[in-house]
Amino acid sequence: ISESHFISHPSLSIHTRRNKMALRLAARSAIRATAIPSRALSTAAVSDLDRAKSVENFEAVLNKFAEIRACAVLRTATSEACPKAMQAAIDGGFKIAEFTLTTPDCLTHLSDFRAKYDGDVMVGCGTILTTEDAENAIDAGSEFIITPVMLPDVIEWSAARNIVC
Repeated sequence: ISESHFISHPSLSIHTRRNKMALRLAARSAIRATAIPSRALSTAAVSDLDRAKSVENFEAVLNKFAEIRACAVLRTATSEACPKAMQAAIDGGFKIAEFTLTTPDCLTHLSDFRAKYDGDVMVGCGTILTTEDAENAIDAGSEFIITPVMLPDVIEWSAARNIVC
């Protein structure tokens, strides 16, 4: 069955809209549930946080995930294989790319791809285990972060800064 068959199917558009809405609501609920007190006090407090993103940026990242719904996740054993593998994924049509911290020189490659494809491909970082990992990923240009398990400290750190986690 072709992709166009699914796109044109009448029930899909209803489900897709519901899924997008559910994704946005879940993200907003997660932020509210994990927000630190300074977040509730003022928007200015959030903007003063190191590495903070705007609410508009947060919404744009969520909307891109809701729209595209597919992400290339890259994990290679060697640094040399990393850019070749991700380039193949992007050439194959992926518009969201995740580099995992288990890949040697992950943050360098993430930064290079972010510079090369900024605005065309959304680039993020996975296997984030600590807030220090999250800080390093954001500093390298990550537009979102992924944790392999529920890590409240990383989630709270991200939520306080409007970073999709």
